[in-house]
Amino acid sequence: MLFRMLAWTALAAHLGFILWVIFGALFTRRRPLLAAAHIASLLYGIFIEVFSRPCPLTALEQWAQRKAGLVPYEGDFLVYYLGRIIYPDVPYAVLVPAAVAVCLFNLGVYARRGWRAWKRRAGEASGGG
Repeated sequence: MLFRMLAWTALAAHLGFILWVIFGALFTRRRPLLAAAHIASLLYGIFIEVFSRPCPLTALEQWAQRKAGLVPYEGDFLVYYLGRIIYPDVPYAVLVPAAVAVCLFNLGVYARRGWRAWKRRAGEASGGG
């Protein structure tokens, strides 16, 4: 029972992390530490998807499933849950670039915020504000 709960907790944490990666920029305006954490999450998400690195939450979930006597899914979380349950006919070759595109879009939001802040400060410094 304990390992089954741990597997569910890892699943919930995984879903929370994905939601954070997708929507985190909505909650980070004027919160530089939260923005830095979100940017780090985005870069981490890109890294593990592009380089096919294992996610520690996937490993924890699969380990807990084995310990609970369940048969863990094979592969990574994104492909298993999104690819089989939410978007069953979308190939892996499309899912990963789509996930990376979401991360890059969010990084673009931060780049735009940074550009606007820089222009605002430059205008104030030159006395044009």
